[in-house]
Amino acid sequence: MGKDLLWPRWLFLRALGLIFLSAFFSLHGQIEGLNGPNGLLPAGEYLQAIARAMPRWEAIWAAPTLLWLGNGTLALKALTWCGLASSVLLTMNVWPRLTCALCTLFFLSFVSAAQDFSSYQSDGMLLEAGFISMFFAPGGSRPGLGARDPPSRLSWFLLVWEWLRIYFESGVVKFLSGDPQWRSLTALDHYYENLPLPSWIGWYVQQLLPVWFHHACVVVVLAFELLLVWMALLPRPFRLACFFLVSPFQAVIILTANYAFLNYIVLVLGILLLDDAFLARAGLRAPTAEATPVRKWWRALERTMLVWILCATVVLAPGIVSWLPRPLLWPAIALEPLRIANRYGLFAVMTENRYEIEFQGSPDGRTWTPYPFRFKPQDVNVAPGIYAPYQPRFEWNLWFASLSGWNQYPWVVNCEARLLEGEPSVLRLFASDPFQGKPPRSVRAVVWQYWFTTRAEKRATGAWWKRELRGNYAPALERTAEGLLRAP
Repeated sequence: MGKDLLWPRWLFLRALGLIFLSAFFSLHGQIEGLNGPNGLLPAGEYLQAIARAMPRWEAIWAAPTLLWLGNGTLALKALTWCGLASSVLLTMNVWPRLTCALCTLFFLSFVSAAQDFSSYQSDGMLLEAGFISMFFAPGGSRPGLGARDPPSRLSWFLLVWEWLRIYFESGVVKFLSGDPQWRSLTALDHYYENLPLPSWIGWYVQQLLPVWFHHACVVVVLAFELLLVWMALLPRPFRLACFFLVSPFQAVIILTANYAFLNYIVLVLGILLLDDAFLARAGLRAPTAEATPVRKWWRALERTMLVWILCATVVLAPGIVSWLPRPLLWPAIALEPLRIANRYGLFAVMTENRYEIEFQGSPDGRTWTPYPFRFKPQDVNVAPGIYAPYQPRFEWNLWFASLSGWNQYPWVVNCEARLLEGEPSVLRLFASDPFQGKPPRSVRAVVWQYWFTTRAEKRATGAWWKRELRGNYAPALERTAEGLLRAP
């Protein structure tokens, strides 16, 4: 099997390098404001708290990150620069096995210390794919297609297994959650306006297409996730058919929503359903693979780690994990800090309303000026954009925070405090500083409810959104004459 996967492997690894590149590029401009010493959730304080709570080596395993060596601004920037360099080298097919390992290590170092800003399934998807790809990638500094080191069948299967689980487990949790919107086929009626970061294409899909179309799409989604994806494990004709059915499905999601690199991972994993014989029709002819002996210790390590991951993902499957005794969960528990054997389940419960948190500052406590965001909906006349795979983690997390109380997201109040201090790294998370370097006297976080405008409303006003103020989200903060913060 592996000897027929030279071109699919080459294409997949180049695409994986680009996905890592997008992840580190997104982090480069945000990581200081998110997790720097004066950021919203400082990585240093988090690691110190873990170190106080448990012995040193247990602490390191609980949060496996290079930031134990240093977590100041320079260390955070160095982490993103090293990640960018490694992802470029992987994209250029330079030491692909090594650069897969480095990309995974540097990204894990961020994820393990970023707290709320790395609690996404997409982060686990990328780490899992990156780790398995260390064994899937050819050895050597410039291996080309790697004809002398074809991929093992086990490493190929684990990557396809990840792809299949992302779909299938997402379908399973839709039923296990009991969300009536999936059962009544209404889950997509307002999906395009309520997802974390919409696109302008989503406005047209929701407002121009009839209700029956959205209901039919729910049936298609469930059929794809629960049934069709199993064709990936059937003989070759079924795998090829599966690729051409599912890939356009992912492309549509990419155009109508901004889920960072999540859908790109799923899309490029699907490339592994193809083979050299099929791609030869497109002019991508592979040489005959002449495998050279592989070091026994490497093959032993590969089998051990990949079988371990397989066992862990099986016991973590939705509907199974809650029934198993703890000893049987040990394979998954042991790997949990590395996030290379994950449980997936997207859109188990659909959001019924859209709320947006907005930060506002005031010089006098009466006139309030909003801090403008870069990507999330705010100005009702600005069309929602398309910018994935870029991931604005601060704005993304504000969507999740809007669905719960501020006590569950204390970094929102931390943001108010940093804005009162005029902290440059936090101000860079916004599109601009409306106070031009002179911090306001008071800062508050309010919450708005948003809806897409109707076709008639858009024709009349040109607005993409309509909104209504719902009140304060978190306690407002004010600077006193002594420079202290208090609720006004």
